[in-house]
Amino acid sequence: MSPSFPSPQSRRRLWHRRRRLIIRYGAIALTVGGLALAFAWTAGWLSPSRLSGADVADVLERHNGDHPGFRRAHEKGVCVVGHFDSNGRGATLSKAAVFAPGRTPVFGRFALAVGTPHAPDGVPAPRSLALDLSARDGSTWRTAMNSVPLFPVGNVRDFVALQRVTTPDPATGKPDPAKVAAFMAAHPETRAFNALMATRPIPSSFANGSYHSINAFRFIAADGTARAVRWSLVPEAAFAPLDRSRFDAMNARDRDFLFNDLFARVRHEPQRWHLLVTVAEPGDRTDNATVQWPATRKQVDVGTLVIERALPEPTGPCRDVTFDPLLLPPGIAASDDPLLAARSAVYAASLRRRSGEGPHPGAPGAPAPTAQESQR
Repeated sequence: MSPSFPSPQSRRRLWHRRRRLIIRYGAIALTVGGLALAFAWTAGWLSPSRLSGADVADVLERHNGDHPGFRRAHEKGVCVVGHFDSNGRGATLSKAAVFAPGRTPVFGRFALAVGTPHAPDGVPAPRSLALDLSARDGSTWRTAMNSVPLFPVGNVRDFVALQRVTTPDPATGKPDPAKVAAFMAAHPETRAFNALMATRPIPSSFANGSYHSINAFRFIAADGTARAVRWSLVPEAAFAPLDRSRFDAMNARDRDFLFNDLFARVRHEPQRWHLLVTVAEPGDRTDNATVQWPATRKQVDVGTLVIERALPEPTGPCRDVTFDPLLLPPGIAASDDPLLAARSAVYAASLRRRSGEGPHPGAPGAPAPTAQESQR
């Protein structure tokens, strides 16, 4: 029997089919390759001059010590649960669903920037409040705020350098004063931050302090109008300062007095903050977290944060969450501040490391929830 060969028409159809497959899979390969390249660039793998999130996490570990299972920064924390009541005024600034009138569930974390989960609360360290707001449309907004409205450095390289020069020398237990002095001489913004920390009153409670976005962001309205903004949470609780001269006495009485105070307050009644959005004007810096905007800038009260419960971190909803400042809903976008990408990368690196270090250790001094709280 003589062999049969495909007709010219069949050969052309086969060639076109193969061509379509090559184009289709080639496009997929290019897409996947592009994503891998973008990820590698973000991670710092393609350029020795770039710092990755892992690089920053390494520096934090050397600075703060080894605390397996804990975050690499703001290690001492507690989870909180509540909601955000929007008054609708934010909808004129942003199309994000969280600003539509109504209620959005919230969970988050209060913490101390102390470098170790075992530090006493009586220290002049910044406090932080991180939140996850999950709106009705399925979008999520995560924000990590500090009690000080600015940052000591404007970029990740300066942050790493600051951590290195302030890392204690194992021989003395203290940083090298000459290296610290040299860094401060070259960074007036860090000197200004230290001066603010030395003179700024310290709230006596997590509940009566304000918290600030630090970085600038962009709000995008339904009509496409974009505005540079920052935001702050301002408490309804009356402010009362801590007496710095009594830190030793407060620590001797209760090393975890801030956390125990928060548990006591929310057991008595929910704690409330107003979310104030500050709108920038032309010329205001959006790329530098060391620069504050003038106090005369327009502020809009867009709603109320209500914290109803506090839970020890090992059993709370915040335990395995990274409060990535770039996890933003439609209507909120990043600014040109380089610290945002750096924060996102180091938070991810921290989560990867502590996730592989076993169960989360107990939070020192954090009281267990009452039977009533456990049933909620």
